[in-house]
Amino acid sequence: MNKIFKTLDEQISILQDKGMTIDDIEATKEILLRENYFFINGYRMLFMKSTTDKTFVPGANFRELYGVFNFDRQVRNILFKNLLIVENNLKSIMSYHLSRVYGIKENEYLNPDNFNNSIEKKRQVNDLISKMKRQIHNNAGSHTATAHYSSRYGYIPFWIAVKVLSFGIVSELYLILKGNDQKEIASFFHVNAYELATYLPILSNYRNLCAHEEILFDHRVQKAIGDTRFHQKLDIPMMENEYIYGKNDLFALIIILKQLLRKDDFHTLIKELDYEINALNGKLESISIGKVLDKMGFPSNYMEIASID
Repeated sequence: MNKIFKTLDEQISILQDKGMTIDDIEATKEILLRENYFFINGYRMLFMKSTTDKTFVPGANFRELYGVFNFDRQVRNILFKNLLIVENNLKSIMSYHLSRVYGIKENEYLNPDNFNNSIEKKRQVNDLISKMKRQIHNNAGSHTATAHYSSRYGYIPFWIAVKVLSFGIVSELYLILKGNDQKEIASFFHVNAYELATYLPILSNYRNLCAHEEILFDHRVQKAIGDTRFHQKLDIPMMENEYIYGKNDLFALIIILKQLLRKDDFHTLIKELDYEINALNGKLESISIGKVLDKMGFPSNYMEIASID
């Protein structure tokens, strides 16, 4: 069935027909026009009676729906700035290590012999090196530091080149490094090589989602993280021998950031999230904040993660 265009009045009628209260029609029209009905509508499931009965719970108000929309935006902003910190840290640590071990010129640090030499990785290595070369040279002229090194020295050292590489490319790069290089880079973050290899695609996924203002709070990634001491110490409930929170949900990202960020940065992050959660709680009437936390994968004692060593 093809979707058809709906006017602002028709969009409002759809919400009202399903039982949502709208106090200020004109203000709601402006919100729908500015923010896009489709994306605001992405939060409606929180307020529906069930997955089969898609009418709204008694008392559901557009103010609450818009409150969750804005809450998600604030959470995205908080997480995005911290994901950028991790991205910058990873790029700095990787460029330092690889430059020290393999050299500072492109033909040195991008030499295929530096990477995993297994037969199954050969194509991936060659493809990624080609991607990196394209990104470096396509962006060299628009980035001051790369342009300076390229024109003055005739090459771009890796600690400069990483600035124009996407987080996705840098994450892929880690996955094709030799085992010893992976271990040393992971050790800077106090995690093992397997953990960091698992975390990086998840970080890249959330980073891109945040950058493009996609719906965040109930996002799930394809590959779950392993069980950690944080799951155990927070006494997260289990179902069929699996933790129900903190595996492939937003709280899994919090667990990753707990391990990769500096302690002060993480404390600031968790306090900012707690502020937004409490602010949203004050706006909700027809549903509880617990329902939102459940969709996020947050246990009720989420704040305790800050004090776990």
